[in-house]
Amino acid sequence: MLIRCVVILLVASAAFAGVARQDRVLDPKLSDKEPGSPEYDHEAFLGKDQAEELDELPEEESKRRLGIIVDQVDKNRNGQVTETELLEWIKFTQKRYVDEDAEKQFKIYDKNNDNMVHWDEYKVTTFGFLEDDQEQVNGEDSESYRKMTERDHRRFREADVDKDDRCTKEEFKAFLHPEEFEHMRDLVARETLEDIDKNKDGFVDVKEYIGDMRRDDDEKENLEWVVHEEEQFKDIRDTNGDGKMDVTEIKDWILPADYDHASAEAKHLVYTADDDKDGELSKEEILNHHDTFVGSQATDWGEALKRHQEF
Repeated sequence: MLIRCVVILLVASAAFAGVARQDRVLDPKLSDKEPGSPEYDHEAFLGKDQAEELDELPEEESKRRLGIIVDQVDKNRNGQVTETELLEWIKFTQKRYVDEDAEKQFKIYDKNNDNMVHWDEYKVTTFGFLEDDQEQVNGEDSESYRKMTERDHRRFREADVDKDDRCTKEEFKAFLHPEEFEHMRDLVARETLEDIDKNKDGFVDVKEYIGDMRRDDDEKENLEWVVHEEEQFKDIRDTNGDGKMDVTEIKDWILPADYDHASAEAKHLVYTADDDKDGELSKEEILNHHDTFVGSQATDWGEALKRHQEF
């Protein structure tokens, strides 16, 4: 039981693609929250780090800090925030999150301080304590351990562009955040297919597709969303009409080339807060829609509000 719990924890913490099963479309830089929710807006606008501190901020203090951030977003200092300025800010917070997360993880795994992460360093740091306790790892647990190691090694090799079995900081960033790198996206699609393909035939059928989205509290079979998603599968996901999704169709689903999450979020924020409908946001409008951009009851959104040197 102990090893089984450890395996579950490793699945959650290792470098697998972190995608909520109810929404496989990947935009982890913006938010892991449900698109359209206030929590999603908060994370998209300001980033994810140090989220647990937000609830402790009084509303007036968070508004004060939001006002300072608005001045940073307003690049030309004309008192109006355009959709373009919002888009640039959102992309800045996205990149900052990825860069800082990769930097933090790199320091953990670069055990010999040679400014590289070797596969052996990663393997020992991530799975070493399981290897030290092999007499307890057997049967199903042993198979889970093997699959996890193989999957991480495959991703590591894909990120290791020069194939020297070690990763530079940029290569390790691709390992940790593969959806951000074009050369890693086929692998992300393959990993997603493997997660959903329960019968291991190399495809995802409609039953597996619906099963992946189903929440534990969904008891009824004929829920409205089931009917909707079955139609989505038939009309949109299964582009060649063979009744199943292959890895190319999976990629088109989770990493759509024609959809920019950051641009969509910038449009959404302007639409939500533009009270005078002039296509731009004044500082007053943003502060009046404080809950959309910050929200004193929200969590997991606000690294920028926590950086004391900025305030």
